[in-house]
Amino acid sequence: MRKKLFVIVALCLLALAAASQTWAGDEIPIGVISDLSGATSSVGKPYADGIMACINYLNSKGGVAGKKIKPYQVDYAYDVQKALTAYKQFKDEGIVALQGWGTGDTEALTGFVSKDKIPTLSASYSAHLTDPKKAPYNFFIAADYSTQLRAALKYLKSTWKESRAPRVAFVYPDHPYGLAPIQAGKDYAKEIGFEIVGEENVDLKATDATTQLLRLQKQNPDFIWLGGTTPSASVVIKDAQKLKMNATFFVNIWGADENTFKLAGPAAKGHLSLQAAAIYQDDTPGSKVIKELTKDQPQMTHYIRGFVSVLVMAEAIRLAAAKGEITGPAIKDALESLRDFDPMGLTPPISFFPDDHRPNMAVKLYKLGEDKMELVGVETLERTQAWLGK
Repeated sequence: MRKKLFVIVALCLLALAAASQTWAGDEIPIGVISDLSGATSSVGKPYADGIMACINYLNSKGGVAGKKIKPYQVDYAYDVQKALTAYKQFKDEGIVALQGWGTGDTEALTGFVSKDKIPTLSASYSAHLTDPKKAPYNFFIAADYSTQLRAALKYLKSTWKESRAPRVAFVYPDHPYGLAPIQAGKDYAKEIGFEIVGEENVDLKATDATTQLLRLQKQNPDFIWLGGTTPSASVVIKDAQKLKMNATFFVNIWGADENTFKLAGPAAKGHLSLQAAAIYQDDTPGSKVIKELTKDQPQMTHYIRGFVSVLVMAEAIRLAAAKGEITGPAIKDALESLRDFDPMGLTPPISFFPDDHRPNMAVKLYKLGEDKMELVGVETLERTQAWLGK
């Protein structure tokens, strides 16, 4: 009877350990899912470089809570199935946190990381991931896609000078990432007085968007929301110039960056880029650190957000360790305790709450010039409860 009881107790302890691993070794294992060779690698690689650079930086300073971070990185080439396989491998390594990437794979993993109690900081800023009732272990460090789109619409409406309603259209890839903010954007556009005149899908790998733009041109939009990543967005912008379209594009966070000037050339001038972090030439404490690490070799803004994602994760690990243990649930609790955490000035202050995982509501708008981005405004929206998760 005693032997049977011992076996039952042992099995219960193993089950508890599997549900939430406590890490007591000399290193802190984390998983890193990266797109280094797939459809979003043009922005995925610099983001991943920022993640790894921050890990190396922290380790060079003694790590976190006296322990070095041990990253397990997999290039999943923007393939959801490969991301699921990588996650299983990471679990076998005993990870206590995950740095994720795209919307499709992050949403596919949401149930798994919740069940396994693995806090995940992704590069998908889908509003669906901000509601802890549906995604309790998901976090990220930029205003969500819906907030970004609403903020841009608010800015454009506030600067509109004509008496008629401004006309807006939407161009985006037919993909979870591209679709994520569209309904929220349409609803808000109607609410604040835009006329919606059309929408078109342009693939992430598109090399021509003339057909879609010709249809939109007949509707004469004043503004066009542009989803996608920098290569496809640049194709759209160049084709619009060829067609002599007068619309101003306002481009999502992954669709305009320092490479836009190479890919779109003069066609980029005058359009708007939405961002949530500093750009390389900005003067912040974090920028000085990054410039020193990179020996003054300019990096893309995506790199900076990857860097910040690790800073936020590291702060949560530090807080968890200070309370006695480094576990997934302890890291989650620490993340939800962050209030106006300043990642060296690289993004607006970050706060998470047990019932609201939106990091902040601040969106930077940059005007694209001939070879650089110029900050024209920062829109900060109210943390409206009705928008949570939408």
